[in-house]
Amino acid sequence: MDTQTPNPDNAQDKAMENDIDMVMDIPVTLSLEVGSAEISIDQLLSMGDGAIVELDRQAGEPLDVKVNGMLVGHAEVVEVKGKYGIRLIEVVTQQERLQQLA
Repeated sequence: MDTQTPNPDNAQDKAMENDIDMVMDIPVTLSLEVGSAEISIDQLLSMGDGAIVELDRQAGEPLDVKVNGMLVGHAEVVEVKGKYGIRLIEVVTQQERLQQLA
């Protein structure tokens, strides 16, 4: 196993840094999923004000954190200076993310 640290004078290391820098400004969509439910179109169209849809999660369970629709972790909602935020409590492993692609 090569445990050598990158040498900033190495042209290959500089090229790799430039490649990474290119993707750092790409916008992504971060979303939180409280839960989900599968309902028919008929049920959806018959809903009105005050309708309740039961989700597949228990109250207090962590939210799914998704980036461009892919699960990347779990979080809890926090309030900071009167605004909502999230606190990441778990980040899924690279192996788990790859399994989502299969």
